[in-house]
Amino acid sequence: MNIRNVIIILCSLLLSVSVSAKTFTVGVALANFDLNFISILRTQMQQELKTSQLNGQFVDAKGDVALQVQQVDDFINQGVDAIILNPVDTQGVLPMINAAKKAGIPLVFVNRKPEVKLPADMAYVGSDSALGGEMQMEALAKKMNYKGNVAILMGALSNEEARERTRAVEAVVAKYKGMKVIEKQSAQWQRNEAVDVVSSWLLNQRPIDAIAANNDEMAIGAIMALNQAKSEKILVAGIDGTPDGQQFIKSGKMAVTIFQDAKGQAIGAVQVTKALLEKQKVQVNNWIPYKIITPETYAEFAAKN
Repeated sequence: MNIRNVIIILCSLLLSVSVSAKTFTVGVALANFDLNFISILRTQMQQELKTSQLNGQFVDAKGDVALQVQQVDDFINQGVDAIILNPVDTQGVLPMINAAKKAGIPLVFVNRKPEVKLPADMAYVGSDSALGGEMQMEALAKKMNYKGNVAILMGALSNEEARERTRAVEAVVAKYKGMKVIEKQSAQWQRNEAVDVVSSWLLNQRPIDAIAANNDEMAIGAIMALNQAKSEKILVAGIDGTPDGQQFIKSGKMAVTIFQDAKGQAIGAVQVTKALLEKQKVQVNNWIPYKIITPETYAEFAAKN
């Protein structure tokens, strides 16, 4: 073998090693670090990226759609290999989809389902929002003996999950002749805003028997307002199964919550992203199932979120 062939073989081996040793970088754009569930999702995703030997760069849109669009553009300009996106507005995702598609960068949505058809190299990992609302209200209706007035605390209406959970709650209530929705108002997913909304309902002496909140944070806010007004007979239900939510289930102050698996969503999003980076085919919708948490079952879910 002549020296020229030896050099070619060595160069090929070095190139092979350098390619196999490449560590992909994933840009993770989250809607709002301050939201409890998103904070849990972020922590779990950081762990899974490390386990999967991927670099992660996290940015916080602080609930600002325009800022999130700019952050995604910044990721593309920085040359990230893939993007995981938890959108601020599930109807306002087209600019980010088009930018990623033009750059040839895989894009994976997590937790909040985009309300557009996704092209190739894009996927969603999360739970079925309508099913969560249905499970919540069916469990709450049973505790109400299928009669009474329901108030709904809605999340930010720019989010598919807030609208779908609310529609599902209304559909369940409509099934039962003895039940009626008498109030619904957005508290923007926030505990403090829920305190204000529920306090206003109570001040106006609305005859509420139960409150269905689109997430645990608003459910906790409702409970705080009820405690202040000494109206503790009103049942409250949440969605997410966060550690705080589980504590209110344990104490009996929250009647029911629906476990949304942050760890499952985080692991799923990273694994789907890695599969796309490795040019594997993935499903467009990757569903993470919900489960019901009650005072009788909460112990099964401790430390899962």
